[in-house]
Amino acid sequence: MKYIRFIAPGKEAEVGILLEGDRVIPVSSFVPGLKKGDMMDLIKYAGISGGLPEPPVSGCLGQQSYDLDSVRLLAPIERPIHDILCVGVNYEDHLRETEEHLGKESFKKPPKAVYFSKRALRLMGPGGRIEGRLDVDEALDYEVELAVIIGKDGKKIPPCQAEEYIFGYSVFNDISSRNLQTGHGQWFYGKSLDTYASMGPVIVGREELPFPVELEVRSFVNGQLRQHSNTRNFIHDIPWLISELSQCITLECGDIIATGTPSGVGMGYDPPRYMKKGDQVTCEIEKIGKLTNIIG
Repeated sequence: MKYIRFIAPGKEAEVGILLEGDRVIPVSSFVPGLKKGDMMDLIKYAGISGGLPEPPVSGCLGQQSYDLDSVRLLAPIERPIHDILCVGVNYEDHLRETEEHLGKESFKKPPKAVYFSKRALRLMGPGGRIEGRLDVDEALDYEVELAVIIGKDGKKIPPCQAEEYIFGYSVFNDISSRNLQTGHGQWFYGKSLDTYASMGPVIVGREELPFPVELEVRSFVNGQLRQHSNTRNFIHDIPWLISELSQCITLECGDIIATGTPSGVGMGYDPPRYMKKGDQVTCEIEKIGKLTNIIG
């Protein structure tokens, strides 16, 4: 299934299923008792019950369904339960461009996974405005990433069981202010400014993207291709990440893991190609969709 949060004209925010033919059916129409508009409640329900019932085929074209182009899509998850769990330099080509930019010696292979957290008071969704703090730092950058949404609590998860703990996948844009990121020694501050996290347009259920997850990943600025790779090029794949993180940290239902970005970020160009106000940035992942935001 493909899960969305949306607002229909004159309605409140709702959680829905995106059906074939671009029809949207509210989950509340066939799963009673869920909090309206709360994707976290749906994820918890699915984790406890082992999944959602299939949306009804008959009647789904009545008043309880909408054309996709008649609704406004929101971030699938508005408020994460914790900071985003981020993986740094998880593509070899991005590792090299990062090392060149920072002037450090290359890591020896295989490098240890790099983990950091990213505060996100609220996630921006499709069409959301990224309030670029160019008054503080003009080095405003983009990073397309595959987001993994955890579907149930787990600790010490073996790699062979990692897929069982996944609810689904989405597109994530890890916005960064590079001078803040590097100037403070740790990455947290430069990546955690308000509006600097965007996700959407949908969450694709794990059943639609079985292991191994090998998807084309791209980003564009003002229509110009900047990044292009495939998740098969991860240094550490999804089972590894879930297993390693969960050895010492309890992963909870609704946690979001941002799995890293390929080369082609703004700081990797010579000279750097950072974003400015009015720019349109689009992150795209095969079989999930496109996430577009405007820099305000």
